[in-house]
Amino acid sequence: MIGFLKGRVAVKRPGVALLDVQGVGYEVLMPISSYAALPHEGQEAFIHIYTHVKEDAIKLFGFMREDEKQIFTTLLSVNGVGPKLALGILSSVSAEAFAKAVEGENVEALSKIPGIGKKTAGRIILELKQKLPSLGEPVDAVFEDALSALVNLGYKKQEARLALEVASKKGYNDIENLLKDALKELTEI
Repeated sequence: MIGFLKGRVAVKRPGVALLDVQGVGYEVLMPISSYAALPHEGQEAFIHIYTHVKEDAIKLFGFMREDEKQIFTTLLSVNGVGPKLALGILSSVSAEAFAKAVEGENVEALSKIPGIGKKTAGRIILELKQKLPSLGEPVDAVFEDALSALVNLGYKKQEARLALEVASKKGYNDIENLLKDALKELTEI
């Protein structure tokens, strides 16, 4: 199974990306939200992949965020929801709005999604309530890595977070400069 792909975006069409990974072109089906977050053609991309295998086809479904992939795979566990419908759901509403509708048992909101009637909406709520991944704020991996490094150096998490926020407001977005500036802030405290 393919878990992720990292390569150059060769072709980008709504709902589909062709990713060049060292000379091999992978066609990846994507929800509109992930397609919109995809870098421009010719740029590098990292895409979380769900590999769907049937006896007559292998399809790759791609997501820019891991939590979207988790919702997609969780949706596939619902009776009557296949990859095409799950992709349609995530293309129609954000992952956050979908999770909120399920947790709030909002049949009306779910049944407005193309391909979902009231019966399917009810089944989705029944089967997925309390199963969806938590969707907090999107995680900035560089920021979190820098925070972890400062905590491992012995700084308190809250102080380290404040120093990193100051550094990131100055425009630093790589770990080396974030850490340098944050350490300057922390030594001045």
